[in-house]
Amino acid sequence: MDAGCGQQEKRHNSILARHWQKAAAAAIWIALAGGFWGYAAISGSTPAATLQALVDLLRSPIGPLIYILIYTLRPLALFSAVVVSLAGGAIWGPVWGTVFVVIGSNMSATLAYGFGRVLERGVMPDDVANGGIAGRYAERLRTNAFAATLVMRLIYLPYDLVNYLAGFLRVPYRPFLLGSILGALPGTLTFVLAGAALDLDDVLAGRFSVSVVNPWSLAFSAVLFAGGLGVARMLRRHQQAPRDSV
Repeated sequence: MDAGCGQQEKRHNSILARHWQKAAAAAIWIALAGGFWGYAAISGSTPAATLQALVDLLRSPIGPLIYILIYTLRPLALFSAVVVSLAGGAIWGPVWGTVFVVIGSNMSATLAYGFGRVLERGVMPDDVANGGIAGRYAERLRTNAFAATLVMRLIYLPYDLVNYLAGFLRVPYRPFLLGSILGALPGTLTFVLAGAALDLDDVLAGRFSVSVVNPWSLAFSAVLFAGGLGVARMLRRHQQAPRDSV
């Protein structure tokens, strides 16, 4: 009887571990959608005006804290880091946008890392278990957390996958975080500059045209992106070499 209850509890915990993020994401999206449309209905605003009010809130003195909190919780909502980074550049420009994105992205990395430590096998991605590219980095993360994390960021492996994997493998936090900060910086600059190339107020006001795009910011973003892809290609070739030094 006790053995049967123990197996049932183990299955229950396994199901919870596998599906907790989907449940959390659904709850967050329902709350966000409800809040957005509720505010629009109460204030009588259009969706565009509601988005403008949100942007104005983020530009207020407490706005950066709200943005960083949103970025930190982003992994739970299964929301793309790219979109949030673009928004940071569009709202605050290249300098402060980069500062807030770096803080928020690494806090979100810490959150996902922590969940990986707590839930362990419940968040183990399929491509790790099946010997995919993340699986090939698992042992490297165990033995050389800084270099492996740095390379995984530079070759644009999925951001949250790396975080959860590092937590599951219980890699040391400090070298993981340092490798994450340095490795993600080129991608961060790319997307922040791309967001900063847009005049967000004109876009939300429906005045989008070529004239609202900053060509220099967009060109610099494109150069960084192309350079990042070139580095990623070189690193991928290096990782596929018979003798891998990482």
